[in-house]
Amino acid sequence: MGSSQKRSPADEKRLATRRKVSEFRRRQREKGLRLVQIWIPDTRTPEFAEEACRQSRAAAMSPHAAEDQAFIDSVSEIWSK
Repeated sequence: MGSSQKRSPADEKRLATRRKVSEFRRRQREKGLRLVQIWIPDTRTPEFAEEACRQSRAAAMSPHAAEDQAFIDSVSEIWSK
């Protein structure tokens, strides 16, 4: 973009956002943190719901279901109002 061309408001907003993100990341690095990005399953897809149901049914039908549930209960925090 030449010096005679003016940036659009959208371009200005993108640049401002980029500066904010850059500054935030710099501050986090100064705190001794580092950015980690991971890919996780998309829980909004029908395929995820189908696989979750399949695995839940398999766990419930397991001969170890009661023992497995007892373990989950023992390590779970009880949320009360």
